[in-house]
Amino acid sequence: MRAITYSAFGPAAEVLSLTDLPTPDPAAGEVLVRLETSGVNPSDIRARAGGRPGVTEPPFPVIIPHSDGAGVIVAVGDGVDDARIGERVWIWNGQWQRAFGTAAEYIALPAAQAVRLPDNTSFAQGAVLGIPALTAVHTVLGAGPVAGKRVLVSGGGGTVGYLAVQVAAAFGAHVIATCGNDADMAAAKAAGAQAVLNYRSDTLAQDILDATGGALIDHAVEVEFGQNIPMLTEVIAAGGRIVAYGSAKEMTPTLPFYPLMFKAVSLDLALVYLLNDAQRATAIGHLTTLLESDRLDLRIAQTLPLQDCAKAHDIVASGDRNGAIILTM
Repeated sequence: MRAITYSAFGPAAEVLSLTDLPTPDPAAGEVLVRLETSGVNPSDIRARAGGRPGVTEPPFPVIIPHSDGAGVIVAVGDGVDDARIGERVWIWNGQWQRAFGTAAEYIALPAAQAVRLPDNTSFAQGAVLGIPALTAVHTVLGAGPVAGKRVLVSGGGGTVGYLAVQVAAAFGAHVIATCGNDADMAAAKAAGAQAVLNYRSDTLAQDILDATGGALIDHAVEVEFGQNIPMLTEVIAAGGRIVAYGSAKEMTPTLPFYPLMFKAVSLDLALVYLLNDAQRATAIGHLTTLLESDRLDLRIAQTLPLQDCAKAHDIVASGDRNGAIILTM
């Protein structure tokens, strides 16, 4: 099979190569998926570049990158129902703590990690589900219903943030989003946010309170936790919840502990790779419902052929995109 591999950290063009590898056989409890698409996420870029804290060399001699993808089950291992052969599926955690991910024509992995793809969802869209869509669903709904609550989504123009706006709106929240430019602000508004604000504003906390008529935020979905914690402390309600899934601009934040404590604020750090079985089943259930009812716009900025994987990595690393970057086989 054709696969993209790397064996050392470094720039995409220098370490990623198109390789021929044996097609894997599914072990007991596994399925073999013929992949149609592979999703490229910022975490894939950090892993390939050696940007994960404390990781000084690749964890495996040869790595096929990417955790997200979609395709068709073509074989099953012992203990897996033969009826799954021919099923359209999407993949989660394809390369999490595993050597071989989805940037290849085939992947063998535990059957639970290949989820039925609704008939109305394309393979390209399926490659957006494993990290971006599950993160959006879990950060919005992981602690319970949000109907009637004021939900703040920071970075509502990003892939996860844009989906989080849609999820929160679909489940009945009053959504306030922040974005960095007019195009993203318009998109977030169209996605269901009742108010959209520019996160570059020097008075963002007051802007948020003005947009809510002075009411505080019940639930915040945060992509830049360290940078935004002062603002969040000001706008979060007593008993409110902050769910952070990123903090790239300030990786060692200082917390205003007492102001947060005297509001009894709950802080959740969300890492979609580490959802437990119950959390993942709940998130997948919500996501399937949204997909089957056509409630999600899974924005795809660009599709590229597998051999252009290095180019895809560079596009994601640049941050200059409006939607997911997808590889096709």
